[in-house]
Amino acid sequence: MFISSAFDGGNIRVLSLDDPLNIRLEIQSDHQSDFYQWFYFRLGGAENTACRLHIVNAAGAAYPGGFENYRVLYSYDRQTWRRHDTSLVGGVLCWDFTPRHDCVYFAYFYPYPMERHHELVARAQCSPRVRHERPGVTLDGQDMDLLVIEAPEAGNKAKKNCWFIARQHPGETMAQWWMEGLLDCLLNEADELGNALLEDCRFFVVPNMNPDGSRRGHLRTNAAGRNLNREWQTPSMAFSPEVSLVKLRMAQSGVDFFMDVHGDETLPYVFIAGTEGLPDWDGPQQARLDFYKQTLARLNPDFQTEQGYAPQRPGQANMGMSTSTVAARYGCLAMTLEMPFKDTTATPDPEFGWSPPRCRRLARDCLSALQAYLRGESG
Repeated sequence: MFISSAFDGGNIRVLSLDDPLNIRLEIQSDHQSDFYQWFYFRLGGAENTACRLHIVNAAGAAYPGGFENYRVLYSYDRQTWRRHDTSLVGGVLCWDFTPRHDCVYFAYFYPYPMERHHELVARAQCSPRVRHERPGVTLDGQDMDLLVIEAPEAGNKAKKNCWFIARQHPGETMAQWWMEGLLDCLLNEADELGNALLEDCRFFVVPNMNPDGSRRGHLRTNAAGRNLNREWQTPSMAFSPEVSLVKLRMAQSGVDFFMDVHGDETLPYVFIAGTEGLPDWDGPQQARLDFYKQTLARLNPDFQTEQGYAPQRPGQANMGMSTSTVAARYGCLAMTLEMPFKDTTATPDPEFGWSPPRCRRLARDCLSALQAYLRGESG
């Protein structure tokens, strides 16, 4: 019997493997950081063997509440993942499992490896609507990928510059599954919604803001241990080049709409956080945010507006966060979209929980809400 995680996005450390009923593991912290929560590993040589797995350092994770009422994901083929019950006892996350095959994979959420990212970018850049740009490279030497999407016949018509970024926190893989839904809509030439949006908009899409953290199996930080969503006020090429490069490109294009896509470990809801903490927050800005959120709630059964983060008071915004910096600089509607690691309480799926198909559907509905918002803004 063995356990391994030496693959793209893998993360676990084996403490004890002598007794199948007392497998003891711990999650490794992000490099140069105390953050940890993401895990992804393979158990092998245990076919038809009753096993009990313990993640002994769950209580010290970045968000220990994320393991309450949590159900782990497992897969034999890394294509179909299903949920499995866990228990949280004395700060230790446990589950019993008897593998049906030689190897079984376990993960905190549906993995999104860098190889799938490269396949996504490669497919997208073949579209006549897409221009691929490489703003620069990460600290580990990986490419930063930016997809600029517009109708080939755009001409000189003025367009709204709409920016979407995902996975500043690499363990929040739901954000990149969401990106697949966004690209499916915008690149399908038979899609009426995508076609209509491209008549009026130019899209700037960064499917993965944190390639290094993604490959390393981090929860929240890049190769230098920096939380990218706290670096936006004063990023540096030495520690957070990912943010520096994207901010520079934004300055070249301007920003009329911005969405940063994330996941929340603890809250079992889909919701949006705005930028109410900006010093100049006013009634018209609140109305724009409310309109978008209320429109999305009508379109998507998983999205709701009752639960989420408490709005900050004006003047209390964290300017290190992407939405605060972008909204303040460009005067645009800027929002953080949050999805659950667990499941939604109002629309649960016992077999799959919050899942890639639901992420992709939500992305399309976010684009529908964008269309309604832009039409309302133009009168």
